[in-house]
Amino acid sequence: MTQTRNPVVISGAGPTGLMSALALATRGIPVIVCEAEPGLTIDQRAGSYHPPTLEMMAPFGVTERMHRTGLKVSQWQVRERRGDLVAQFDLGLLSDITPYPYRLHLEQHRLTPILLDLVSGFSCAEVRFSSRVTGVEQDADGARVTVETAAGSEQIAASWVIAADGGRSTIRKQTGVEFEGFTWEEQYLVVSTPYDLAQHGFTLNAYVADPDEWAAVFKMPDNGPPGLWRIAFPVPPEVDSATALAPENVERRMQAFQPTGQAYEIAYKSTYKVHQRVAKEWRFGRVLLAGDAAHLNNPLGGFGLNSGIHDAINLTEKLGRVWHGEGTEDLLDLYVRQRRAATIEQVQNMSIRNKRMLEERDPDVQRANLIEMMAVAADPVRARAHLLNTTMILGLKRSLEVQ
Repeated sequence: MTQTRNPVVISGAGPTGLMSALALATRGIPVIVCEAEPGLTIDQRAGSYHPPTLEMMAPFGVTERMHRTGLKVSQWQVRERRGDLVAQFDLGLLSDITPYPYRLHLEQHRLTPILLDLVSGFSCAEVRFSSRVTGVEQDADGARVTVETAAGSEQIAASWVIAADGGRSTIRKQTGVEFEGFTWEEQYLVVSTPYDLAQHGFTLNAYVADPDEWAAVFKMPDNGPPGLWRIAFPVPPEVDSATALAPENVERRMQAFQPTGQAYEIAYKSTYKVHQRVAKEWRFGRVLLAGDAAHLNNPLGGFGLNSGIHDAINLTEKLGRVWHGEGTEDLLDLYVRQRRAATIEQVQNMSIRNKRMLEERDPDVQRANLIEMMAVAADPVRARAHLLNTTMILGLKRSLEVQ
């Protein structure tokens, strides 16, 4: 049959696309990844991996390689910016149910080279850079993917197509499907510095509540010790990117966040818009959406990159069974039901809740919320339940029960 001869074509060589390619190639399925950029891109935003994500990637040899440079984060905080309230959670409470009772911090642009190297080890897999997917046509026998390259336009015959081409997905836009949700009014400013915030009591991951200016803190390995501390702040809607990124404004916000008595060394800084969106449909015949092409969320909780990997693992397991004649195409609709449910019920709801908790405008309400979080963190039973939810373990379990 045609679908057993033509490869699966994946648009996008980000974590979702490359993880999909690796999982398919491991099953002996030919795959071609088309990436518009001339090489792997550098993204300074994502980079926090939850326990179940590490479990999913481990059978493919990814997790072991990530640990060579990644930072284990066994404890994380929710803390008060202008006071002394700190709720600190210990992921060690989950050591009986996961071999990875911690978050692993590793920049996304250090994960993708690992994935690319592993994919390159399979003769049935090919990654083509400077190859922009501009359209997909399909019929009962297969699909044809139009790709623009430096040499001109070409068509690739495909059995299935995975759109992992990001939030601005060309393939999703071509389908005309609604990308339901909204865009937050404010931008995010992300600043990276080698200054050690641990000396001020910060764990390697901390969420800082404040009625006027919340913050999210992540330490990343960078090129090695001492690593970099990454701090995200909200930027008011009336402030443009150039103003937010001006050196004097970055320094002012950093000193207001944590005074040092000396100027901060800034390694990276950037701004970006934040969205909460989920595609209304994820499957169009032989075309399937995954990762940011299917859903976007704010980064508070570290769910976006993780959920893209979860999409890749769920989809390729089912597509692999269809490919090898071990199941019908109905499995692909099950992928959509399971992953869309997890995205809406957990990722969207929790990331929105986290943001609203940190930015609560009423100081009394915010303080009461933090006192409650401290009570949860201090009670092993309640803390364990909270961690099962925030690590995505519970949401994944529930989504896999969807039929």
